[in-house]
Amino acid sequence: MSRTFPNLFSPLTIAGCEIRNRILSTGHDTAMPTDGQVNDRLIAYHEARAKGGVGLIVTQVTGVHETARYTAHLLMGVSDECIAPYRRLTDAVHAHGTRIFAQLFHPGREIMETSDGTAPVAYAPSAAPSERFHVIPRPLSQAMIAEIVAGYGETARRMAAAGADGVEIIASHGYLPSQFLNPRINRRADEYGGSFENRLRFLTEVIAAVRKKAPGMVVGMRISGDEKDHEGMSEELSLEAIVALEGHLDYVSVVAGSSASLAGATHIVPPMLMENAYVAPFAARVKHKVALPVMVTGRINQPQEAEKVIASGAADMCGMTRALICDPGMPAKAVLGKTDDIRACIACDQACIGHFHKGYPISCIQHPETGREGHYGSMTPAATARKVMVVGGGPGGMKAASIAARRGHDVTLHEAASQLGGQALLAQLLPGRAEFGGIVTNLAREVELAGVRVATGSRIDRALIEAERPDAVIVATGGKPRWPDGMEIADDAHVVDAWQVLRDKVNVGQSVVVADWRADWVGMGVAELLAAAGCRVRLAVNGLHAGELLPFYVRDMGVARLHRLGVEIIPYTRLYGRDAENVYLQHTASGEPVIIEDVDTLVLAQGQIPETSLLDALEGYAGDVRAIGDCVTARTAEEAVLEGLRAGWDV
Repeated sequence: MSRTFPNLFSPLTIAGCEIRNRILSTGHDTAMPTDGQVNDRLIAYHEARAKGGVGLIVTQVTGVHETARYTAHLLMGVSDECIAPYRRLTDAVHAHGTRIFAQLFHPGREIMETSDGTAPVAYAPSAAPSERFHVIPRPLSQAMIAEIVAGYGETARRMAAAGADGVEIIASHGYLPSQFLNPRINRRADEYGGSFENRLRFLTEVIAAVRKKAPGMVVGMRISGDEKDHEGMSEELSLEAIVALEGHLDYVSVVAGSSASLAGATHIVPPMLMENAYVAPFAARVKHKVALPVMVTGRINQPQEAEKVIASGAADMCGMTRALICDPGMPAKAVLGKTDDIRACIACDQACIGHFHKGYPISCIQHPETGREGHYGSMTPAATARKVMVVGGGPGGMKAASIAARRGHDVTLHEAASQLGGQALLAQLLPGRAEFGGIVTNLAREVELAGVRVATGSRIDRALIEAERPDAVIVATGGKPRWPDGMEIADDAHVVDAWQVLRDKVNVGQSVVVADWRADWVGMGVAELLAAAGCRVRLAVNGLHAGELLPFYVRDMGVARLHRLGVEIIPYTRLYGRDAENVYLQHTASGEPVIIEDVDTLVLAQGQIPETSLLDALEGYAGDVRAIGDCVTARTAEEAVLEGLRAGWDV
């Protein structure tokens, strides 16, 4: 037991299944399976978290019926062919003392895509549309309901045969069981609709089928308390269902949100704007009503938070999924009290759910080893120690330096500024983005633990490199704000860039246009910052909409904040010019002019260009020079850190 976190590291027994601690990796899509089956990549991913000491892993959703294919890369449990590969996963996880449950899933109307790009056929209790995916489902016949119920049982049987310790029925996030429970969605007039007892019938039949086909397995249910949707389940209705099912279940796992709307879906993977552990009060209500073990998730990213939740009696286990994506070894570090060494999740959503929504395997911008365990899972010491100079102390440079040093190289990291961090120090100044600064804290700690020498206020040129004679130079000098070539600006026009605004280096007038070329955090963030300060702000976006490049949940929450502040968003625009009073734009589709009048200040959020002065000076240099991050071409912290990993690995 941990002295620092005695409650978090106490064992928990659920229906005879002993779990070594209270840390839970909740079921989450990884986009790793192929052809609906467990594969080597998924096994390596979960095994890394089992090695790191997590108590319980709940795998991503396993479809119980052919109509459950809501994406092209979920697991499917409709055939005995799934047993053998799933057994390899359970064996790998069990070898490290971790328990593993399988999620049993049917999305109902919440169908995102098909494998061939055609429009899906979705099924639900009634023909109630999904606003988010613009799907109008086909009402389920009673025969098909019976078929799906049987599918839950058969899939549970297969999971038991594969060695899973338990199964979790997904009634959360507006998926099929929730659709039956919700009277706004379930408009049936038969025994599956109308009264509460009738609307609960689907779930009771599913649980009974699972119990019959997989006797002795732990059987739990995940459910959203508040679905945060205008037609969603309320906490009162969810609590009523939990109480009614208490005698049928071994545990309940609570969360928030719904897949059915943009506002509800944000809570599936809540961004950093959301309060930490914000679902815990609902979990406490559940604990007060039932004797079941209660699991809770929702922005619990540090062991200190989880300890507080469990010590308060609000829940028995804490879902810390993104914390484990960011640092698979978090439990092992926490149990030893090494909290400063934990790489804390910053809830940016960029490479985890952001990758999933693009159809790519999930990862982490701070820990790109995640999802790439097959290649980067075990550190390979360098055959020969080399003298390595890393120039630039942003996220990419810090990652490169720490990896190279861990491999046994003699590494010095040079940063021209007075502190490490690069552009991340600016990113944390955007409204609601303060937590992004955690990437600097976390990577700086990795640099320290790796034994890297750090020189701040250190500007490097070719002469110094030639004098130092390092065996390898990794250039990570970043980028700088782009001011578009050819833009017509009158001499008396007030034009500044976003970096100047964030550094509070310029005065900004009352009426502002933010010209947002990237359609990312910067334009939206500066617009919010100035609107909150009382400016009239118009956000002119060179894209289809504000935040086009952002992870969906970050974008939607950001757009909501802009709307509440009265920011006018003008999409499909490219910047043309500026005079003393007006900003001139061009509509990117029609080519017609768009003129915004009475503008005091134009703020440029036009992306970055590479800072290549050192690379240019090293032209013709015979030594080993590698460039990473924005000095290659301007992108995001994710690419910089990944390239830093690769450079440190390969140097």
